[in-house]
Amino acid sequence: MTVSHRTGLSRRSFLSAAGALGAATLAAPSILRAQGSTIRVGVPTILSGRVAILGETASIGAKMAVDAVNAAGGIDGRMIELVIRDTKGKPDEAARITRELISTDGCQIILDAEASGGAFAVHEVVRDTGTYCVHSISETSSLTADPANAAHWIFRSGRQGIHDAIAGGLYASELAKGGVRRWATCSPDYAYGRDTTAEFMEFLTIFAPDVKLVGETWPKSFQPDYTENITNLLNLAPEALYTCLWGGDLVAFFDQASLYGLFDQFQTVAVNMGDAPVLEAIKNLPAGIHSGNRYHKDIPDSEANENWNEAFRKSGKLPTNWGWQAYTGACFVIEALRATGGDIDRDKLAEATRGRTIDSPLGVSGTVTMRESDNTLVDYALGYGKTISEAPYLTDFQPMAWDVIVEHETEWKKRKGFI
Repeated sequence: MTVSHRTGLSRRSFLSAAGALGAATLAAPSILRAQGSTIRVGVPTILSGRVAILGETASIGAKMAVDAVNAAGGIDGRMIELVIRDTKGKPDEAARITRELISTDGCQIILDAEASGGAFAVHEVVRDTGTYCVHSISETSSLTADPANAAHWIFRSGRQGIHDAIAGGLYASELAKGGVRRWATCSPDYAYGRDTTAEFMEFLTIFAPDVKLVGETWPKSFQPDYTENITNLLNLAPEALYTCLWGGDLVAFFDQASLYGLFDQFQTVAVNMGDAPVLEAIKNLPAGIHSGNRYHKDIPDSEANENWNEAFRKSGKLPTNWGWQAYTGACFVIEALRATGGDIDRDKLAEATRGRTIDSPLGVSGTVTMRESDNTLVDYALGYGKTISEAPYLTDFQPMAWDVIVEHETEWKKRKGFI
């Protein structure tokens, strides 16, 4: 059954909730306390190490949504309580903590704010325990696209790698038409990096058949030294580089590669560069790097997005892709609870989530939808632009139309045997 329900938070609610966040502590475990009978939502995420800033912004995003609904009286008078725990970016820790959130901390719902490695570990736990879950961060396509991983009570509120691959492949094909045909890749050596890079190259060659992949290099997650990878790329002498490194790994790679003049020698497509904290952390940001929009205050260019951006910054942090995705996941949880009158029955929550459309400052037309066919998010703002060395850092944005994405995604699913 497809359902449609639109809801939005006012600018005043945004700013009021965010003001309270400024004084909040994000140390793990972090619990948003509320009066009376509460609905407990477990949030496994990364709050230490190189990518802690992303987990912190995911926590802020989720709290923005929950603070606003609690300030308005909760769900039929019941408050929502977030129990936020640090997984340290380790899949085994993510699995252990998720089980603990459910069995020890009494969380009836899991809002997963883990990267892909941890998300697959969380996925197995919530599938095994039958716990209603919204994955808000992982972008590995197979998490929800592959029917072998499907469970009707598990959803994804984050962007999906195949969507970026289609948009990025079409965007990069224009570079190829301009004579940029020899490509190399440098992406993280785990499921997200491997899968997303393969998907990007698949669609780049569909849109530009004369492109040639001349080599690949696969750094480990949280690797301190990229000299070997950089040397490999210099020896390959490509005309263009694709990378889906992210967070602190992307910053470290760019800072080290810039010392070798790497980005002066070829075009670079870095899908995950377009988050303000990442852009600001790079010591000498090269101009002209092609990036997808992760979170950008002007994409979409709307009052709702401007208000959301302003509210988020009240926390003292800059918004990121993880921030808006966890916020969106929390909004879907809230709307499902509203639809069930606070009933936390897994199947009722799943029925209330599947196919639902909600108002969103990150939606192309002001809304996003949890697609009924595969429990995954669609209609969020998506496209590519070029970096400049100062704020707003990303310019010349070229949006991708969702009918084009869905057309190519459907054919990809058929080729993969997913439908």
